[in-house]
Amino acid sequence: MINILRGDGEIMREVTYEDLMDNVKSYINDDESLELISRAFFCANKFHAGQKRQSGEDYIVHPLSVAFILSEMKADADTICAGLLHDTIEDTSMSKEKIAADFNETIAKLVDGVTKISKMNFSSREEQVATNTRKIITSLQEDVRIVIIKLADRLHNMRTLEYKSEFKQKENALETMEIFVPLAYNLGAYKIKSELEDLALYYLKNDAYVSIEDKISEMNPEATEITKEMASDMTAILNKHGIPFDYMTRIKSIYGIYKKLSKGKKMSDIHDLLAIKIMTDSVDDCYRTLGLVHNEFAPLNSKFRDYIGLPKTNMYRSLHTTVFGYEGHLVQFQIRTYDMEKIDNYGLTAYWDIKKHNAEYEMQEDLKNKLPFFQTIKDIDYLTNDNAEFVKNVKRELFNKTIYVYTYKGDVVELPAGSTPIDFAYKLGADIGNTIVSATVNDTYVPVDTILQNRDRVKIITNDKSLPNDEWRDKVKTVKAKKLIKKYSR
Repeated sequence: MINILRGDGEIMREVTYEDLMDNVKSYINDDESLELISRAFFCANKFHAGQKRQSGEDYIVHPLSVAFILSEMKADADTICAGLLHDTIEDTSMSKEKIAADFNETIAKLVDGVTKISKMNFSSREEQVATNTRKIITSLQEDVRIVIIKLADRLHNMRTLEYKSEFKQKENALETMEIFVPLAYNLGAYKIKSELEDLALYYLKNDAYVSIEDKISEMNPEATEITKEMASDMTAILNKHGIPFDYMTRIKSIYGIYKKLSKGKKMSDIHDLLAIKIMTDSVDDCYRTLGLVHNEFAPLNSKFRDYIGLPKTNMYRSLHTTVFGYEGHLVQFQIRTYDMEKIDNYGLTAYWDIKKHNAEYEMQEDLKNKLPFFQTIKDIDYLTNDNAEFVKNVKRELFNKTIYVYTYKGDVVELPAGSTPIDFAYKLGADIGNTIVSATVNDTYVPVDTILQNRDRVKIITNDKSLPNDEWRDKVKTVKAKKLIKKYSR
């Protein structure tokens, strides 16, 4: 079983109604909003009465946990209520009209937005999945909170995925990587993105997950001591120069490490494996802090990034610099203001904490005006009638870095978008790549340079007397395939 950690490092336990209300009361003060949330909980509890999750828990545990995740983002009362009620239309006799009458139109709209369209309306499961995926993605145009609730819903479902069959675990993990991780990234919600990635990796590549987890455990005492000592020295320097600040240390996420290792790097080569975050009051203090860090530690110049002067497209802002730390370890410093830290962790959802008043309006306006992926989705939606084609186009235009394909044994193989059966063969092993003569994709013979798509099922046919063709080098995507073709081609 995977241990899911809260922000304070403690293993999660089942959330209670009291936990939710305590969290909400830390930032919502008016009695009317608190009463609304309380009514939503008891309404959900009534309508889900007698329903069980596959874990054996009462079903109410799920919407309660979704609402709690939203409360950690300091979501508004309507969003919390929608989180509590999000499955009532889909799984109970509750209707959108009833929610509007008992609560308000906004809550009804949000709940309806996250409600799947009934499978009775479709001729195939594939059509249903494509239609519901389109519904979620295009809901950004109406209210970004619908997607935020769906992300919280997916996060809790991934945290409790152990109770599903192995097939469903892999199916849900794949969908998470294909749709929900990119959505979280494009909204700037790194905290959710990172946890979803780790959870998906746990089910898709369990051996790799456990191996990296063990390596982190081995290095943790030494890494903790190094970053603690460096942070202590910087504390004295920053105090001396009168710069107000807070700091925290971290080790790169398991999935982040996995991505680096899968490109052939060693743990010791990962420049941001260890990091020290420094948060301060102003942009001026950020640059002053950067200068003091470089005075104390020699920088690795090729790894400096100024995301304050040139933010990422999802509004991420920070100064990144990698330095040569104690005992020869590379350590990354991430320097940002307190507000940047909130946005870097939660993206648009940080507006609930930073802007407080009128946050929902500001979120929607900045989604339209500051996040380029929003316009891309609008354009694809306008130009595409077919739902499956819409999902395919969105993945290609926005979520196009990675695909996941199956071996004929059902194992999942991760490849860069644009990969071919040749790349797939070399991913399985040099001996398979070097001797590939043909391939089938979804039980159909295809040329070995065919571009693979998400969820293709690939079988490689080999001949021990065959050698790779040098012309393949221009057709493959992976570095490993290019290198081995060059080395062994006839």
